[in-house]
Amino acid sequence: MASIRSRITARSLLPGARLPSVRVQAKAMKVSVSTVVEAYERLVAEGLIHAQPGSGFYVSGPLAPLALAEIGPKLDREVDPLWISRQALEAKATVLKPGCGWLPATWMYEAGLRRALRALARADAVALADYAPPLGLPALRQALSRRMAGHGIEASPSQILLTESGTHALDLICRFLLEPGDTVLLDDPCYFNFHALLKAHRVKIAGVPYTTGGPDIERFEAALKTHAPRLYITNSAIQNPTGAELSAVTAHKLLKLADRTNLVIVEDDIFADFELSPAPRLAAFDGLARVLHIGSFSKTLSAAARCGYIAGRPDWIESLTVLKIATNFGGGRLTSDLLLAALTDSGYRKHMESVRRRLAEAMGKTLTRLAPLGIRPWLVPSAGMFVWCRLPEGVNAAAVARICLKDNIILAPGNTFSQSQTANGFLRFNVAQSTDEKIFAGIARALDACGREDAKKARAIGPNPLKLWSQRGDSNS
Repeated sequence: MASIRSRITARSLLPGARLPSVRVQAKAMKVSVSTVVEAYERLVAEGLIHAQPGSGFYVSGPLAPLALAEIGPKLDREVDPLWISRQALEAKATVLKPGCGWLPATWMYEAGLRRALRALARADAVALADYAPPLGLPALRQALSRRMAGHGIEASPSQILLTESGTHALDLICRFLLEPGDTVLLDDPCYFNFHALLKAHRVKIAGVPYTTGGPDIERFEAALKTHAPRLYITNSAIQNPTGAELSAVTAHKLLKLADRTNLVIVEDDIFADFELSPAPRLAAFDGLARVLHIGSFSKTLSAAARCGYIAGRPDWIESLTVLKIATNFGGGRLTSDLLLAALTDSGYRKHMESVRRRLAEAMGKTLTRLAPLGIRPWLVPSAGMFVWCRLPEGVNAAAVARICLKDNIILAPGNTFSQSQTANGFLRFNVAQSTDEKIFAGIARALDACGREDAKKARAIGPNPLKLWSQRGDSNS
């Protein structure tokens, strides 16, 4: 019954669809025929399915409402992406959020945004009240074109479509390219909202292990042969959650493999402004032939002023523009003007230099505080806000998160990011949100509560994190 309900909820069984015969279902689920008969009859009584004499059982209508939380395997709340996102967004100011994915509000470009708001207050009525053109504000697209050129990506303003956010950009691409049942490749681990969004599009997900220099190329090639995926979604600069960067060698091998298939690559570049030195971009190597390059400024400028973008080949941008009009009509001109003013403000570059310095300091302090707890970095990132950490041997991250939540500390356990659910010994820390000593005291209590008899021994094992951090220029250190 649960299996049928789940398939109806996920819309893989639509109204009018015929269920497998009781014998076929019994064989598939390795239960008796009488068990299937009983389950089908109970579902008939609930009104979910109906029987047609001599024909079989069919799904009843109308179409069930889409319930994302019911799609896929049932997860504990501590590793459920949707639940963790909601907890972090709804949390009161007193709640500590080392597991969240954004900078503290006080770290954002507040001075530049205030200047931009004052300038906009004097703008004409069109800027304040009218829709933006279908592609989005021309001046902002021109500025984005110049920024991309700095990473070797040649995209004219006409090849750039503004969206309401980075998530909106990805959602449009999924609507454009995917059909229910298609397969999408994701890094394992990867940003957990990719999983949640793809659930809504009712597609299959296959994970590819992520290494310190990008996806495991042998496993990537095997996944292409096994799954014939339609999309691959990844970060090139500062991968979330590991903080790793794509190497040029891996990028070339990846694109060479993709050339033999119908695969489209979506490159999420949301962390570009945190880089100390630019990592290779797939969109630059590919010339936007099969790569769609997306991003936003919610991590560096403001999460309150939402605006994203898609850069791609002209025919795809044309189709995506039509889809944007159909699903969103006009874009937010006011937000585009605000972000353009802040991005082109004379202080933005210096502000980001300051943020990068603060993040480097916070990274060192966070690693120093985690070391006595036996929590070690999988990789010491060269830049960015995230560090992917391994817990002492045998400790379950979800259990630690569950205990810390009682202390008003929201963590991000590894399996939240893992399609294969093989990262239960990891936590992702946001170093900018990990400045309060209460966090580490709470984690220490959680580790003790998890019954770590050899905690002291584990805490003494591993390299000195300060030494590692001093070598942060080498992404493999």
